[in-house]
Parts: sequence; C-alpha cells; structure tokens
Amino acid sequence: MGEFVWDGKTYEGNHLPIVSRELWDKAQAVLDGRYANRNRKPKRDFAFAGLIRCGHCGCSMVAEIKKSRYVYYHCSRAKGKCPEPYTREEVLEERFAELLDRLRFDDEVLAWVSQALRVSHGDEKQHHEDAIRRIQAEYNRLQNRIDAMYVDKLDGRVDTGFFDRKAEEWRDEQGKCLALIREHQDANQTYLDESIRLLELAQKAGSLFRKQSPAEKRRLLGFVLSNCTWKEGKLVAEYRQPFDLLAKNVVAFEEKKRVEGPRTRISDIWLPGTGSNRRPSD
Repeated sequence: MGEFVWDGKTYEGNHLPIVSRELWDKAQAVLDGRYANRNRKPKRDFAFAGLIRCGHCGCSMVAEIKKSRYVYYHCSRAKGKCPEPYTREEVLEERFAELLDRLRFDDEVLAWVSQALRVSHGDEKQHHEDAIRRIQAEYNRLQNRIDAMYVDKLDGRVDTGFFDRKAEEWRDEQGKCLALIREHQDANQTYLDESIRLLELAQKAGSLFRKQSPAEKRRLLGFVLSNCTWKEGKLVAEYRQPFDLLAKNVVAFEEKKRVEGPRTRISDIWLPGTGSNRRPSD
C-alpha cells in the first residue's frame, strides 16, 4: 500500500502502491483473526469486524473474546506498538447508535422533506421525459435513414452489401437508444419510492440498529457510514450520501430552532452546502 516498516518505524515508500489501504487493512484483519483463533472456527460473529480503523496508526480494529463471554476490540498493531487500549463492544455499539440517532427528525422536518421530495420528483420526472424525447427523436432519425436507403437499394442506387452493413450499424445504435429509454423510464418510476424508503431508514436507523443481529448491524452501518475511526474513546465516521446532507441539516435545524424558537423554518437551513461531513460521537 506504499509503505514499509524498518526497525519498528513506518516509512513512506518510493514505490507505487499495489493495493489500497482499505484492502491492506482487510487482509491484516483476516490474518489477525486467523492467528488469534489458531485456525479454529470462530464461535461468534463480531458486529464491527472490518468497519473500524485505529485513530492512532490507521490499522484495523479487531475483536477477540475474553473470559469466554466479553468481546473487546483493539488495534491489530500491524505497524507495531500502538497506544490504543482495548474497548468493550458495548461501548462501540452505543457510539454507533448515537451516530445513527442523529438521522432522526421530528414531524415538522418530515413534512418539509416530503414536500421537497415531491417538488424534486417533479423536476426529476421532467428531466427523464425530456431525455426520452431526445433519444426517441434520435431513434426515429436512424429509422428514417434505414427506410430511405432501403428505397435506394430497391431503385439500384445502393448495392445490397452496403445497405446491409449500414442498416446493421444503425440498428445497433437504435438498440442502444431503446436501452437508454428503458433506463430513464425505470429511474422515473423508482425515484420517489427509493427516496421515501431512505427517509424511513434514516428515521428508524438508531432503533433498528439496537435490535439487529451482529451481521445486520454490520450491514446497516456499512450502508449508512464510512471511514470509521476509533481513538481514545471517540468514534468518528462519515455519513454516506444522501445521509450526510440529512444529518448535517437536521442538526443545524434543531440548533437554530433551540436558539431562535418557533420562528425558525427548516427551509432556512436545508440547503446543499460545502464543508466536512465527519461526525464525532463522544
């Protein structure tokens, strides 16, 4: 991944990385698990395996069982000694739940976002309809070419071989047009449904997380969060799109409403913006 260790210290190499850091860390986590378990089949599924990196050195956080019942996570120490102490799984679980809880919003926010979605869906629908009209016009233009050349072939102005080659070429282009039309039709039909499902997931993410199995917890976190790091009791993560915008504006709205009171409208702050979307939980 572009680094090497010499005499206990890590250096940036001059060679080009062969694998990404993410792939490297996953491989180290697998190897650490093998060594820890001595090739025995693990007794349980660890909820956060492969999701967290150490905030000190960037290595994967791996899990192991203590006293046959308690799960602790610690840095894999693939780069050598690391000051990060062991952490109970329950502590990490609560920190993740706090991050997911930040996606929860009240009825006022839900009503505003639902209205925004309907407006957005209207714009999205118009976009797809315009695209379909353009593509259909191109399809018709190609068909007119084929028809005109067919007449030329019948009148002897174009030989059969040339007609067959050009007609096949244009029909291939027509096939691509039809595929694009289907994509726009499908996107138009699913846009609003998918948006509503994402809202429902965001609204219930925290409560769902607390009730799920370890495998489902890991799946939910992988869908909503990325780049999770743990350092000295603090979990930092990035929300994936579109949850990043949702979390950012829900927090901003609640803070603005707390300061300014009933005068605050969600539309005052619900705007795409720049800036970091990393959210610490401590």
